[in-house]
Amino acid sequence: MALQQKYSDLVKTAQTSGTANLQVREQNNVLYIDGEVPSEEVKQQLWDMYNKIDPDYRSADLVMNLQVAGGGSTEYEVVKGDSLSKIGQKFGVAWKEIFEANRNIISNPDLIQPGWKLKIPQKSSSAKS
Repeated sequence: MALQQKYSDLVKTAQTSGTANLQVREQNNVLYIDGEVPSEEVKQQLWDMYNKIDPDYRSADLVMNLQVAGGGSTEYEVVKGDSLSKIGQKFGVAWKEIFEANRNIISNPDLIQPGWKLKIPQKSSSAKS
């Protein structure tokens, strides 16, 4: 319950910004927020709020899986020498977005393995890496 309080402003903003199918759950000291946002701008606004609450995403206590309405993702197979930053540059998305979209596979963003199939979120118009 403490995490829901910590991120209450983020959840309220998601609710008031028109996030569809919003699901918020706390499990094993991690808060999961899933939903479909109406635009890339709303998605970026939520990520910016997250970064203000937890600078540089160091707490690792929140997983946001936000899809843009009508958006999608691409699948990419990791090859030797890849990093999330390199993959992000190929697709024009921030490494953090790839990491968050694949938290079920990746526990450490600095350690990815060849052969892993990663979801690459739709390119953001304001991607930061």
